Amino acid sequence: MMAFDLAAAETGAGDHLVDAGGSARWGVDSEYGRLTDVMLSVPRHLEIVPCNAVSIENHRNGITCSPDVAVEQHARLVRAFEAEGVRCHFVSPLPDLPDLSFTRDTTLMTPWGLIGLRPAVGHRLPEVAHVRRAAEAWGVPMLGTIDEGRVEGGDICLLRPGVVVIGCSGERTDRVGAQALARVFEARGWRAILTGFDPRFLHFDTQLTMLDRGRALAFVEGLAADFLGELEALGIEIVPSHYDEVQKLGSNLLSLGGGRLLSPADNERVNAELEQLGYRVIRVEIDQFTRCGGGMHCLTMPLARLPD
Repeated sequence: MMAFDLAAAETGAGDHLVDAGGSARWGVDSEYGRLTDVMLSVPRHLEIVPCNAVSIENHRNGITCSPDVAVEQHARLVRAFEAEGVRCHFVSPLPDLPDLSFTRDTTLMTPWGLIGLRPAVGHRLPEVAHVRRAAEAWGVPMLGTIDEGRVEGGDICLLRPGVVVIGCSGERTDRVGAQALARVFEARGWRAILTGFDPRFLHFDTQLTMLDRGRALAFVEGLAADFLGELEALGIEIVPSHYDEVQKLGSNLLSLGGGRLLSPADNERVNAELEQLGYRVIRVEIDQFTRCGGGMHCLTMPLARLPD
């Protein structure tokens, strides 16, 4: 494990971490800062595993995905990142880890290092150690692992520096796991907001994406009234999404910072509205992944962001 100055990190200043040679910066304190480094995994072994509402329905209806097409789509995603100056770091695919390309879920990058999470779905548990080994080899500092309850990265939103939101459906992330993660942030001066939601939406990030510091794309009807009040108190404007768009992972976007957003190519209404609001929407086809229940946010784990 790479050593780093935990005492300094605990000040809550939000400084990004630097590797031993001083040549790389690591750390994420929001969902919208300028993205410089991202963790990905090529979907060579992607399959529809019936473990969420979307994949269960698609499996029942005989819908399949093609790993070959998924690899092509993923390559276009990589090219989109590289065109925007984002460095891509790849976790090696393994045959027994079909969901590994959804790098959001099993670890979390914080301002202080990478945390191993505790997935609720058994076939994803081995991903935690595999991802951590890969990240250590890149020089990413480790902060530890969550060893209580269940918590997955798709339920975590770094709303803005100093505020983390953890969604608790009780299915993928439960209250025990959410509280364990909240303590990591609270010990370093952050505020943690825990909010419940209907488990049919799988993860919290299928309903809300931060577009920038003051605006979020969100499915209002799926969010708790008290959480909506928190957003209003923080001055965060909501761009509403529709239920059918949520079902197609149309609210599961990724901000690159600087008004740039990665969005599914078929997310037509949302993409047009966001462009009218002044964002530059970068469209990438990812339908092989949405069939499995994961979207653009799910496919990406930011490793470093700079203030936007």
